[in-house]
Order: sequence, then C-alpha cells, then structure tokens
Amino acid sequence: MPTEAGNDAGDPGPGAPAARRRRPRRLLTPSTTRAEKVRAVRGLGAFGGLAGLLVALMLLPTACTAGVGARDAAGWFEAEPDGLTTSGVPQRSKILAADGSTLATFFYQNRVDVPFNKIAPVLRQAVLAIEDSRFYEHGAIDAQGTLRALASNLSSGQVTQGGSGITQQYVKNLLLTQADTDAERQEAREVSAARKIRELKYAVALEKRFTKDEILRRYLNIAYYGDGAYGVEAASRHYFSKHASELTLPEAALLAGVVRYPYAYDPIRHPGSARERRDTVLTRMAELGWLDPAKAAAARRAPVRLDVDNVRSGCVTSDAPFFCDYVQREILTDPVFGKTAEDREKLLKRGGLTIRTTLDRRAQKAAQRAVDGHVPPKNSAHKAAAEAMVQPGTGEIKAMAVDRELGPDRDRGKTWINFAADASHGSSIGMQAGSTFKAFTLAAALDEGMPFGTRMMAPRAYTPVGYRNCDGDRVGDPSASLRNSADGEGGRQFSLVTGTHHSVNTFFLALEKKVGLCDTVRMAERLGMKQANGKPLEQYPSFTLGFNPVSPLRLAAAYAAFGARGRYCEPIAIREIRAASGRRLKVPGRHCERAMDEGVADAVNYVLRGVLTKGTARGMGLGRDAAGKTGTVDNFSAAWFAGYTPDLAAAVWVGDPRGGYRHPMENLCMDGRCYGSVFGATIPAPIWRQSMLGALSHTEPGSFHRPPSRYFSRGSGEDRARVPDVRGMKPGEAAARLRAAGFRARIGAPMASRRFPKGTVAGMSPSSAEPGGTITLHLSKGAGREPGGGPGGGRRGGGHPTVPPATPTPEPGGPPQQAPA
Repeated sequence: MPTEAGNDAGDPGPGAPAARRRRPRRLLTPSTTRAEKVRAVRGLGAFGGLAGLLVALMLLPTACTAGVGARDAAGWFEAEPDGLTTSGVPQRSKILAADGSTLATFFYQNRVDVPFNKIAPVLRQAVLAIEDSRFYEHGAIDAQGTLRALASNLSSGQVTQGGSGITQQYVKNLLLTQADTDAERQEAREVSAARKIRELKYAVALEKRFTKDEILRRYLNIAYYGDGAYGVEAASRHYFSKHASELTLPEAALLAGVVRYPYAYDPIRHPGSARERRDTVLTRMAELGWLDPAKAAAARRAPVRLDVDNVRSGCVTSDAPFFCDYVQREILTDPVFGKTAEDREKLLKRGGLTIRTTLDRRAQKAAQRAVDGHVPPKNSAHKAAAEAMVQPGTGEIKAMAVDRELGPDRDRGKTWINFAADASHGSSIGMQAGSTFKAFTLAAALDEGMPFGTRMMAPRAYTPVGYRNCDGDRVGDPSASLRNSADGEGGRQFSLVTGTHHSVNTFFLALEKKVGLCDTVRMAERLGMKQANGKPLEQYPSFTLGFNPVSPLRLAAAYAAFGARGRYCEPIAIREIRAASGRRLKVPGRHCERAMDEGVADAVNYVLRGVLTKGTARGMGLGRDAAGKTGTVDNFSAAWFAGYTPDLAAAVWVGDPRGGYRHPMENLCMDGRCYGSVFGATIPAPIWRQSMLGALSHTEPGSFHRPPSRYFSRGSGEDRARVPDVRGMKPGEAAARLRAAGFRARIGAPMASRRFPKGTVAGMSPSSAEPGGTITLHLSKGAGREPGGGPGGGRRGGGHPTVPPATPTPEPGGPPQQAPA
C-alpha cells in the first residue's frame, strides 16, 4: 500500500494550476550508512527524468539480482506493455422485476461503476489530499514520493515502502481484480522488484492512454472501502445509503481515509479508528489550503453517522427468491450466455449486468400470500405448495411462489428445491399431475371434431387394453382394473362436457382410446408438456390420468395456450440484458407456435369453464371469464388445480416433499385446520382463486370466444333434465317458470283441449331436455276437434292431447354463454 501523503503538498485537485515549487526534502537520515548514501547519490544522479532507471535504482538491492540494467530499463519502459487491459473489473449484476424494481444482486465484489461527474468533488479532493496531492502535477511516477521511499528501502536493504501514486495504486488494484487463479492473486500481492517494475511500466502506459480525470475515476471505482464494498458508489450506498454524488464533507473524508487500510479503518468494526483517520484527512485538506480551517474543525466535531445498507449476493434475500433462482439458473445453464459454466458464472457475478425480467410484482405478491396462507411454510403436517403464473400469448412468467424460504432443507421452512419449476431450473423431479391431464385428451377429441354431445359409457371399472403408443406398440395391462377416483363417478353415460365437469376417470380412459393414445400425447407435447426431468412424456393408457411427473410452470404454460386461443409460448423469464456499458446482450428469444385452431381452443374453454360453475371446482369462479381443471393424484398423494382467463394462467400443486404416497393427504390436519381428504378443489383451487383475484385486480376482464356451431351439432353436452309441468298456466307464467328452471320457451301451434281453458298451456314438448334447451308450448283452443286430427287434435275419446315430441335445434353458435360464478 502507498505511504500516507501527509507531508506532501499540492493544489486543490482536478484542473488546479501547477503547484508552487517547494524545497527538496531530506531523503537520507543520520542512520544511513556511507555505502548506502553512495548508492543513493549515484542513483539520484542517474535519475535525470528516466523513470525506468529510477525504479531500478530504487529497487537496487533486489533489482540488480534480477538482472535489470538501467540502460535496458529505459528502452523497456518506452514500449507499450504486452497484455495490458483495463477491462474486466468486476461489477455487480442486478435482476429487475418488470416494473424496474430490484429483485436481487450478484457479485464477486460489490461494485457499481459510476462516471466522474457522479462522484462528489469533495470526495475526489479528500482522496487526493490523503493519497496523492500532486497527482495532477506529476506523471506516472511521483519523484518525491518515490525518492522518500527510496531512502527507506536503501537503509533497510529491502523494499519497505511503495511510494505509489494514484496511477500505480490503480494498476495494482486492476491486476489484483483481474487475477483468476490463486497464483495470479499471489503474484499481484507479492512485495518484489518484479511486481513493482511491472506496475510502474503499466502506470507509464496508462498515463499516456488516459486523462488524469479518467485515471482518478477508475481508481475510485476499483478501490476497496472495507466490509465488502468496492468502489465509491457501493461504499456510499453501503455505509450511508446514498449515492457517491450526495456525500457530505465528513462522509467523504471518512471514505477517503478507509482506503489506506480498509480492515483497520472499517467504520462498522472500528468506529474509533475510522473517526481518527477521518479527522486526519480533514486536517490534511486544510493544510493543503483545499478546505477552510473552520469548516475542517466543524467537520471534525461531527459524529460518525452511518446508515448501513447490507447488500447480499444471490437470491436468498429476494422477495421473489424462487423466481430469482429460476433466472439465475437460466443464465448459468444456457450456452447463449457463455460456452462454459465458468464463463457464465463470471458474466453473472462480474459483468455488471442489468437483467430485466417478466415478473409482475402484484402477481408475485398475490401468489406468495395465497400459498403461504393456505399451506404455511412451517406447517405442522410438513406439506408444501407451489404456484406458477404465465401470461397467455407471450409465455412470460408473471409469478413463481413456493411456500418456503430459499435455503438449506435441514432448516424447517426452507428448501433449495424450486417445486414450481423443472429440474433444469430448480432441481425438482416434478410431481404427478393427476386429472389436470384430462384437458389434453379433451383437446385432442375436440381437435378431431367430436361435438360436445358425444356420449360414452363410463363403467365403474376399466381394463386398459387396445391402446397403441406413438411407435405403434401395444401398451396396456389386461390384468389391471382402473377405477374412478373419489371426485368422479361411473356406471352411466357422460358427454364430453359432463364427463369433464365430473372428472370421470373411466370416461376419459374410453375417450383416450377412441381418440388414440398417440394423438392425446401429441396434443400435450404441442402444448409444451414434458417430464420435469426433461425427458419425453411416457405413453401408457393412464396417461390421461396424469401419471407423468411435471412442474407447475409447464402446466401453467400449457393451459395458457387455451386462454390464448391455441397459441402456445414457451415460458420465458428474461426480457432483456444489458452489459455495464449499456450494450444489449443476446438472450433466449420468444418461441410461440400454434398448437391448435382457435375454434378448438374456444371449445376447450367452453367445457372447462363449466368446471368452475357446475363441476368439481364449482364456486371457485373469479367473476370474469375463467376456466380450469382439478387434479387429485392416486391415494391423495398430491392435489392440483390449473386454471386460466384470457389474461393469465396459473397452476397450483400441493403435496408432501417427503413423498406423497408415504405421506398422503387424508385425515389431514395442518395448523389447526383439518381436512378429511384433500382434492384438487380443497386447497389448490382456493389458492388459485385467491392469487388470480389479486393478480388481476387491476386488469380489465378479457372474454372467451363462442365455440363454432359444429360443436353443438349434438346439443350442448349438458345432462338432460326433467322439464317442469306448466300445463294450465298462462303463457307468460309458463315461460317464466321454464326460464327459472334453465330452459327457453316458444309458442307452437294451438291445440284443442277439453281439460285446459282456452289460452292456457295445453301441451309442451319435449318432457326432458338439456339445460338451456327450448320447450315448445301449445296453447289451448278450447274443446273441439281439428279436422283430420294432427297436432291440433285431441285423442279419440277425449283426455289429454297428444303432442309429438320436438327436439330443439340449437341456435347458430350454440346457446348464449352463461355468466361465470
């Protein structure tokens, strides 16, 4: 380190006029031997403005042994040094949310590079006063400082003082920060002639290359200020929670004093020493005439006031830790950010990157609050929950929440595993998704043109045979008997609509067989689905029941494609990265493609919205167009809900990290709340609903589109219901009664009736219909017989009229959409 410049003199700093001439100081002491004096005098006589020779003489006791001669040194110093670079000074990188707020910082050294005009002039003066007051007067080598060190070195027979100016100190710090190995770091620190000569040669070259202001700026940005703060900006933020441009005189003097010995003058650990050092700087500034003595005295009386801001590297302290970790892993694993893992880590922790992400603060807060509220981080049952939110049409990840803190798993309530992401971005091996996979079978069926009213028998037990995978191989187990889970039922016929609403396992096994296992798998793959470990989905008959382990993020992105009318986008977290220079770096691009026709997606939305109004998740609506699907894994080992609107999609998982089959969610009590068995609608759906309401609270509702009319060719797919008997009522009264029961009414041909008075309803057809169907009303003409009988006539012998059944024909485009719950 340089010696204190307490006996130097100079002008106030940058741009100041040349210094006044001063008498040469006495360099040799009475203790200096005659031989040492002779060597010193010879060395001084040979100086003559030749910096290289002066260095050789200064280090004569060791330089001669190194074989460096004065004549060679002069020529050597004239040449530009090989390998001189001023790039690569580590700067901290930061991850930003979509609104520009900081999520986390990464660094080897906590440093923020700032321009010259962003450093308070009083700080520049304070540093120059105590470190190199003649900086703007001398070249790369301060002759007076060097000669003073020379006397000490010659008298001791070894290098004991550096005599370094600002430029030489910058070089030393630069070489140290650029060292990648322990050997290089040792070489940069060693006290030797070779190191000193190399630093001086670099200093000469830098003085030719840069202005004095630029060298000072670089020095202030590279110097270490103690307690993990590198550079004036990071030091100002750390010790005073303000920018370097805002420092007061006492604060500037404190930081200027720390540079000499950062550990000894650390104001947090050694406040007394730090204050004494600050006062020394203030006194020196006054001695040089750069500071009014009265102001210096007042500043010395001021107490040291710190406002410490501890910036930690990494995601642990982020308020979106698992999303932050996802972004970090994206950079550390994608070759677009560097050929090797080491290159990518250096880029992140040294590159001064500004990483702008897709995270929506409102959505993240809502998701975190929801998962923590329903499955507390340190819950007594050791269960866990995770949620991922994705924007339809863009794939942008808007939120990622886990009901844990990011940290070692041995600590209760912490985990390093991101349950919301795949293994490549969170170490999770994924979880079986249960009935949420039925949506892919439904989509495949609708893609093949099956109308909503397609009905099939759903037996109480199903033997999975007759399936072929995408290689054409037969798959299935004749000895297996697959049954319906507790949230579904069998033993009767269901349509595409009602089978989905009731989540009937045997219905979907039959539907998958009719559609084709491979077609179902291909639909899921087009929607981005794969196992959490990165491998392709396994293909067996129970595929539709969700045995493949996947991540909430993948599932949310797949369901987002339904909300985007069939446009699937790979989930992305990074919008833009800029280097410290402001240059934009290449980032993974957006990858979107059409997975299905818009009309098919509209049909999927029509079916899945009913899950929230009349199906397994009824009552979980949002007050806007929304759709979704529950998922309950075998033996209650896990539960899911995946749902979406046209504006946002989300998937929620709840389970046990220790293993769901060993720790099922039956007879579950968790922090005072008890559940008989946990279904997809029990905990995951309420988490989804709460988080979606919060995330969309400031978003105008989007609307689903009406499905093409071809899907209504066999009706709406709803279960048929008995029509209320409205005979004998006036037309208006009868129509109101039918509307209240969910039907529409129209007036048909009148009919004769002895039983019902003229003008009242005498007949109606059909007697049972799908909800929303049209009932034809025939009004009584009174007693009498139509010539030839027909629809208006009565039966022979009197009694009630006979009305032929009438099957309602849906209006083009299907029945009017119902408002969501």
